[in-house]
Amino acid sequence: MSKFKAKKQNIAIDMTPMVDLAFLLITFFMLTVKFRAPEAVEVHLPSSIADTPLPAQDILLISVSQDGRVFFGVDSKHTRLSILEKIRERFGYQFTEKEMQTFSVIAEIGVPFEQLKSYLSYGEAERKIVDKRSSIPVDSVNNQLKQWILFARYSNPKIRIAVRADEAAPYPVIARIIETLKEQKVHRFNLITTREAQPKS
Repeated sequence: MSKFKAKKQNIAIDMTPMVDLAFLLITFFMLTVKFRAPEAVEVHLPSSIADTPLPAQDILLISVSQDGRVFFGVDSKHTRLSILEKIRERFGYQFTEKEMQTFSVIAEIGVPFEQLKSYLSYGEAERKIVDKRSSIPVDSVNNQLKQWILFARYSNPKIRIAVRADEAAPYPVIARIIETLKEQKVHRFNLITTREAQPKS
């Protein structure tokens, strides 16, 4: 008995919807991406095997450069403006609208309070030059970092503190920062490191 074979039909897939979907996804990611603000100081992080992720928001970041200079930053524009208002109330500085706008977009700042107003009046190129030699004082006589932390915690009670120190940063500076946090009754904070491979057991 002869067998009849059905003719094979070519299957055509219309790729037009797939192309539309691809462009929609690209457009979505382009519109929703949050660009990271440029950092005021370059930090080479130490490595560790810890895998605890840093919270995505409400972060107060204390950065320490290789030569021991200290920078302060928060991730929220609203918190930054609230901090600036508290600085105005505490020290009596009057900030222009342009200076307030500049402060609201700066990721990290590392100047003493008395230089803050002039720093905010500079252009971006001039601020980068200042960042290469400036620092927030943390010594026991003039510990301005303590005041920055206080203003940030009043501005955002949910804020979490993280320390991002260079692997070659001087230990006395790190110890002074930890002591400052303890003085502020902060006993839990994150140390930012790079991921190191887990040791083989």
